[in-house]
Parts: sequence; structure tokens; C-alpha cells
Amino acid sequence: MSSIPAPSRWSKAARRLLIVPLAMIVAAGATGADAATAPAPAPKAATPDRLSYDVSLRGDADGSHWTGRQRVSFRNASDQPLREVYVRLWGNGDDKCGTPDKPSPVKVSKVLGGTAGRLTVNCTALRITLPKPLARGGRTAVSFDVSITVPRRNDRFGREGAFRFLGNALPVLAVHDAKGWHLDPYVSTGESFYTLASDFRVRIDHPSALKVPATGRTWTRRGKPGRTVTHSVAHRVRDLAWAAGPFRTAMETSPGGVRVKSYWAPNTPAAGVRLNRKDGVAAVDRFGREFGRYPYGEIDLVMTKEFGGGMEYPGLVILGTSEEGGAVVHEVAHQWWYGIVGNDEYGAPWLDESFAQYANARFYGWDTRTCWSDVDWPDEGTALTNSMAYWAKHPGEYHLVYTAGSCALATLERTIGAGAMARLLKRYAHDHWYGVSTTADFKKAAQSVTDKDLAAFWKKHRIR
Repeated sequence: MSSIPAPSRWSKAARRLLIVPLAMIVAAGATGADAATAPAPAPKAATPDRLSYDVSLRGDADGSHWTGRQRVSFRNASDQPLREVYVRLWGNGDDKCGTPDKPSPVKVSKVLGGTAGRLTVNCTALRITLPKPLARGGRTAVSFDVSITVPRRNDRFGREGAFRFLGNALPVLAVHDAKGWHLDPYVSTGESFYTLASDFRVRIDHPSALKVPATGRTWTRRGKPGRTVTHSVAHRVRDLAWAAGPFRTAMETSPGGVRVKSYWAPNTPAAGVRLNRKDGVAAVDRFGREFGRYPYGEIDLVMTKEFGGGMEYPGLVILGTSEEGGAVVHEVAHQWWYGIVGNDEYGAPWLDESFAQYANARFYGWDTRTCWSDVDWPDEGTALTNSMAYWAKHPGEYHLVYTAGSCALATLERTIGAGAMARLLKRYAHDHWYGVSTTADFKKAAQSVTDKDLAAFWKKHRIR
């Protein structure tokens, strides 16, 4: 958890806000079957799709342990029968399979709707074999008990003092596309996550002393004595995260009609909280104008003093906050670049991180006219479009996804013109809304808005 070194000519504000999200330092595929031709192409539809999660959880006295039941229904969008699904237990990523005295933090048991196999990929993947092959267009469901223990580390799935962060804690289904099942390993230096837009309906029973911000539109009801039930409903999101703790809270509605709810630990610098709230409200409206209206109605800003950088989830971002604020604009930009316009975060991390940082740079008006001269590529094998398999082996180079990536997009803007770039991004977001984008998709879309041959541009900026 640290900041990326920023080019020296950028302003102090720019250097402060060029923060790698908490994951600092999967998955491209088609969103539907390609149009039929003769002969028919190989099936490319990402599946299982049209997922619907129903979850009921109960937290203990301080939000460190959660138990409950989870059900997920889904459809087979592929031309091939679906014989199994995989549940990703990303919360086990850092601890892997644990030890006898310190077991994995996320456990699944009592599986119905299929036969559970053994945990694989360092206990982050569970295969469930369906009772019978699910034909194209068919729908079924699996359900299971879930137990979640928040690790004792300050992380996206972790804790800080009395506050708990439950990012990537809830098990989700893996995706199968033209590349097969995406069962990539967990990486702490970035994101490995690849999910399709899904619906979530979640009931979180917790002590009334705890506030629980969560993905989606939330409301509370009185529970049993001393307890409150927070309900969350989220449509067409890729994950669901929540936090818990004795937060202070505030709520405001942006001029564009988005409800921005702020949650912060009492020791968080007040000036930073105010700045995050101000910039968060402005960013959600600005990016709505630039990329398409924010569709979820609500976004939660969760702020603490010691959290490293920031981390994005649909409708919820976690922000380390100093007197100078935090990475709120970058994280809000992720609501579009990864959240609404999905991508394989393991296979092509630049598609969300570079795009979010480019939006961040434009928001703050950074001077990027000569930023490319500061890019130092270690060797010819380093490309902006490398996967997390490469960056995990070269963590000291991962900042290039943010610095070189945002700079490349700024240079593309100057190459094709500001108006063409604005039209490109808005149209590109529209064409991939709730879908999945790829590098090839973006290169094709960019070329379509200009008469200039961009081949030399892609080569120079290592967009391969």
C-alpha cells in the first residue's frame, strides 16, 4: 500500500492523488454469442450469466465474523452444455489454505444444487458439479452456507481499529468464455477479478452500534433487541462489498441526482473528509456526463486514516484519507472503468486502471503534454497491456499501468482531437455498458473515429 512516484513536473496535488488503489502494488470475453454466420463460429458467450445472488448474513459483536446462507441462480448462455460452475473465494487469496491454527478466512459448506469438489487454486476456487448438464438458455441455482472471518490486516478484506472492510469477501461465480474457465490466481499487487454484471439482494443483520455501508441501494430496519438489519439491493453490478464499524455519517445528493453517502472513522482528518466528499460528488456527476449517467443511484465513500490508497467496488469505495483527501476521483472513475464497462482485471489491468487514472488526470487538469518523456520502460518485454501474471513478477514496474497508461490515453486525445476522444469514450462506454471490453475492442473503436492510421501510436505506447 503506497503511492506511485509521479513525474516531477506534475503539481503537488497531482502527486498526492496519483495513488495506487489498495490493491496497488479476470476477464475479457464476449458478453453474448456472436451473430450467427455460415458456418457458425465457435461459441464465445461468457457464462454463466444473468446471475442473481440472494444472501443473508449475521455479524458478531464487532463485525469480525459473519455467517449465513447464499444462493445464486444463473443461466447458461453458451452453446455448450454447462456441467459445472466454480465459486471463487477471493477472501482466501492472501491466506491461501491457511494452517491448522489459522484456517482460511472464507468457508463454504452444505452445498445444494450440485456436488462440491475440493478447493483448488490456493483455496480460492471450488468446483460444483451440476446434477445434470444445463442446456443453452437453461437456468438453475446452487446454494451454500458461508462463514467469513475478517483477517487481522489493514487491507481491502481486513480491518483498521474498530472498522472492518469486506471487499471480495463474498463468494462469487467464476466465468467461462472462449478462453475456458477463468481460474486465475489471486494477486495482492493488483486485481484478479472477472465477473459478469449480476443482481444482488442482501440482508445483513448486525449490532445497532455498527454502521454498515454496502454496495447498492441500502436501507435499515430494526432487528432483534440491540440489532439492526441493513438491506441492500443492487442490479447489474459485478460484486458486492460492505464495511462495518462505528462510523460517522453524512449524506448529500449531487446536482445530477446521485445519493452520495459518506462514512468515516472519527480519527480521520476532517479536512480530508470534506475534500473527499466535495470531489466525490463532483466526480460522479462529471463522469456521468462524460461516460454515461451513473446508473446505481447511490455511492458510498468509506474513509479511514490508515487505509493504504484506495479500493473500488460497485457503489462503494474505501479511501485512505489524509488532510489532503485521498484517491476518491480515481476510485469513482472505476465505477465506469471496471464496474459498468467490465474487463478481465487479471488479463488486461490497463483497461480499468489506465482509464480510471486518465479520467482522474482530466478531472484535476494535470498538464500531460510531455508526460510520455518520463516513461522509462525496463525492457522490450514490458508492455502496457501485459497481464497481472507479468506485473506480479515485476511489482516495481506496475506503476506503469497508472503513469504510462494515463499518459498514453492523454496522448491519444491529442492525436485524434479532444472532441473525437470524448465521443470515443462515451460511445465505447455505451457499447460495452454492463458488458466486457478488450484491448482489441478499444483499438478498433479508436481507429473508427479518426482517419489517422493509429498503428504507429499503438506500437510506440506498447498497446499490443
